[in-house]
Amino acid sequence: MAYHLDKSLDMQLVPALHAHVTVPARLRYRSDDPYAVSFAFDTGTGSPVTWTFARDLLADGLLRLAGDGDVLLWPSGTGDHAVFNLALSSPAGHARLAAPFRPVTDWLAHTYRLVPAGQEMDDLDIEAELCRLLHGTG
Repeated sequence: MAYHLDKSLDMQLVPALHAHVTVPARLRYRSDDPYAVSFAFDTGTGSPVTWTFARDLLADGLLRLAGDGDVLLWPSGTGDHAVFNLALSSPAGHARLAAPFRPVTDWLAHTYRLVPAGQEMDDLDIEAELCRLLHGTG
């Protein structure tokens, strides 16, 4: 059985002029894709912009600067002022977003309770996944 864990979160777009714009986001985790997390951003166009990357990258980015290239994550501040930072780059542009640290860490901890580190492969049907990838079925 696949589990889905979603969390709504308001992130702040941090433009160069230091003005803050709120960007509603949805953090997503699915136990049937246990190595990945997704951030879906509501840009007001009717279709969210979704970025998917490794769950372990998010875990690292909550401790220190992590990532390379298109996705960079890092913590800043301390205590009640701790912030999670996310910088995204694509051919369409660049964005830096920030959110309160605690909701992100709590959500990520919940994903590890659903599927503990090292147990990601336990419930995967490798044969069905290969069939889906190779033949579009499964």
